[in-house]
Amino acid sequence: MKYGSLILEKKEYVLLKRIMNVSYHLDDPLVRKSINNLNAELQAAIICDDPEVPEDVVRFNSKVIVAWEDWEQDFYVVSPAKSNLAEKRISVMAPMGAALIGYSTGDEVIWDFPNGSKSLLIKGVFQQQVSIDGNIL
Repeated sequence: MKYGSLILEKKEYVLLKRIMNVSYHLDDPLVRKSINNLNAELQAAIICDDPEVPEDVVRFNSKVIVAWEDWEQDFYVVSPAKSNLAEKRISVMAPMGAALIGYSTGDEVIWDFPNGSKSLLIKGVFQQQVSIDGNIL
């Protein structure tokens, strides 16, 4: 891990915790498992002010390019309310979104997906100038 642990901006950390609290009560066991894994990683996360977050850290509304074996994909990590697969907007509570939030370019992330554990390489992170809001679901 490039920076030693996850890095999150303060407001995004608070929003993420709110989303996790609400989402944990969903019936999907895969979502609950992703939340548990993310929650464990958040225990050691670096929480900082917006100007201190490195540009290559996956945040809300970041465009991320990931690779796995011979597959490469780009998408945006967004709040559940803004999730839209047709527009390549993946919820932070989806296994892929939860796996990437707080990591940075060059990090390799091992995460459990429906068809088993995968090692993903973050090839690029691009920040969008879109503010987060309280509309989480």
